[in-house]
Amino acid sequence: MTARSRVDAGAGRTDAGPAGGDGPPVGASIAVVGAGGVGGHLGGRLAAAGHDVRFLARGTTLAALRRTGLRVTGDAGDWVAPALRASDDPHDLGPVDYVLLCVKTPHLPPALDALDPLVGTDTAVVTVQNGVEAPEQVAARLGRARVLPGLARVVATPVAPGEVRYHGPPGALGFAEWDGGASDRVFRLRGLLRGAGVDVLEPADIWAALWAKFLLVVPVGSLGAATGGATVGELRSRPGTRRMLVTGMREIYETGIALGIALPPDALDTAVTLMDRQPADSTASLQRDILAGRLSEFDAWTGAVVRLAGRAGRPAPLHGMLHELLATRISRTVGQK
Repeated sequence: MTARSRVDAGAGRTDAGPAGGDGPPVGASIAVVGAGGVGGHLGGRLAAAGHDVRFLARGTTLAALRRTGLRVTGDAGDWVAPALRASDDPHDLGPVDYVLLCVKTPHLPPALDALDPLVGTDTAVVTVQNGVEAPEQVAARLGRARVLPGLARVVATPVAPGEVRYHGPPGALGFAEWDGGASDRVFRLRGLLRGAGVDVLEPADIWAALWAKFLLVVPVGSLGAATGGATVGELRSRPGTRRMLVTGMREIYETGIALGIALPPDALDTAVTLMDRQPADSTASLQRDILAGRLSEFDAWTGAVVRLAGRAGRPAPLHGMLHELLATRISRTVGQK
């Protein structure tokens, strides 16, 4: 998230790319699907560190990647990956060891249609979408054995075709096997990322970690959009909207528990503390997209809470109300249902 979008989240300059650690594993191939903020940042770091990174992109982004490569700029340093393999046809890229699936949730269905040529016998696909439903959606297409559920804490935005700007620290990525374990392929990718200067999260329970982020960002983004763009500072400082934020978090927490997610007892308190630490002028990507009339992650955020609460047999009246208000607004702007 930018200076006004840190709710979504969670180094010296060198011409040779980000400094490595103790020597990452070599010989892995990585396809990045979605060269936006997260994909461009992660893929750019891996490419600048000398790894075999292949970008599936289109339009002006593809043209820039082919012409000048990818530039990653940020508060702590800049990197350039000048020679990149990029195409809008996944058959040109071929099977890889890892796929970083970095598209936003509205673009997930067409991205899934493009995965088959990238997936070989032992390919692992890392999901980094916001929300909690994407891993299951990818697994429905590829099987759970191929999916590494992931959690991104990357504050980055595309500023021009082929250029990504990250904000604050270099960002982090966490992932695990479907059952939460760490296999050889998980350890290998962790090494690749660390060697490229990316912090690696090792959550004890990947599903609890995904839901912990979910219960923080969804109420803030949904309420921010419903109020016409109120910042985190405004929402948390007014007694009424603060109660609504906490109520929204509690609805998600109770839904997760009912669905068997092992959220810790202090998850709600932790989320409130994190909310209070956000810069006062922060906003969520969901509300910015909705208010701008752009395609948004509304269905994967607010819509998912309503669906999952129904599945769990739990009430979620606040999210139900926010869903109807926002769905009406969205239907009048971008036609999204």
